[in-house]
Amino acid sequence: MTSAAELVVTQSSPADMPSVEQLFVAYRHFYGRTGDEARAAEFLRTRVSTGESRVLAARTGDRVVGFCQIYQQFSSLGLTVTWILNDLFVLPEARGLGAGRALVVRTVQEARAAGATAVVLETKSDNDVAQTLYRSLGFVESHRDGEFVHYRNDLEGGDHV
Repeated sequence: MTSAAELVVTQSSPADMPSVEQLFVAYRHFYGRTGDEARAAEFLRTRVSTGESRVLAARTGDRVVGFCQIYQQFSSLGLTVTWILNDLFVLPEARGLGAGRALVVRTVQEARAAGATAVVLETKSDNDVAQTLYRSLGFVESHRDGEFVHYRNDLEGGDHV
């Protein structure tokens, strides 16, 4: 695999979608959701084509090795927008290149630039590698609900990422 210096994160393009769809299916398998591969790919395509989500792709050369999918959440009472980093996955053979870190950093940077007040995410309670990454990037544990740990990075006035 290539070095981290060659890793680039960009907004996913239509040309990336076949690779991102495969990663999305692998992400679902990681969380025990097997089958429905065609339906999963269609779900992702619909979210992107309707503008309901934003997808970032991490690539080395011309190969997409990781992705994240981001949704927005709006608060009428708070008059705020929160970004939900809902899906994050890196190919096993590309782990250790910094793709996960680069995807999270880019998400936080774009959220801040767009005026979001926070980025939130969750991960399995036994995913120690992800939890260490999120804490190192300024995310704070907000709560646990058994299987998942929820994290938040408040962007207003913060120096994180």
